[in-house]
Amino acid sequence: MDQAWPIDPRMGLRFFFFHGRAGNGWDHMTHVVCEPCTDCKYTDCVAVCPVECFYQDDILLYIDPGDCIDCEACVPECPVEAIFAEANVKAEWQSYTALNAQKAGELKAAGTPPIKEKQEAKKGPGCKEKK
Repeated sequence: MDQAWPIDPRMGLRFFFFHGRAGNGWDHMTHVVCEPCTDCKYTDCVAVCPVECFYQDDILLYIDPGDCIDCEACVPECPVEAIFAEANVKAEWQSYTALNAQKAGELKAAGTPPIKEKQEAKKGPGCKEKK
């Protein structure tokens, strides 16, 4: 049974959409930034995100699974097609699900603020060209 309810008053009416039971509580799906973002860091996705769930380091963007509301607004905005619903992450990129959670958590714990606005892309040597 899907359920939704307001969670965060500072964001106005914010919803988490839950997709079934896992263990002792409700579990929700998140989105994951995968390999194509490596060394690029286009932030088009951040501009359309209704919550502040994106973090970054020198190499990659990360989505905090605790803050992502699974709205999918970021997916079509990613010019290198690096963002996937957790259930749709390609087999070779499965490790990025845990990596996003780990790195976003570390950055958040270190006091790094989430990315709130579009920024200049990094476009390092490993970056794919914008589609």
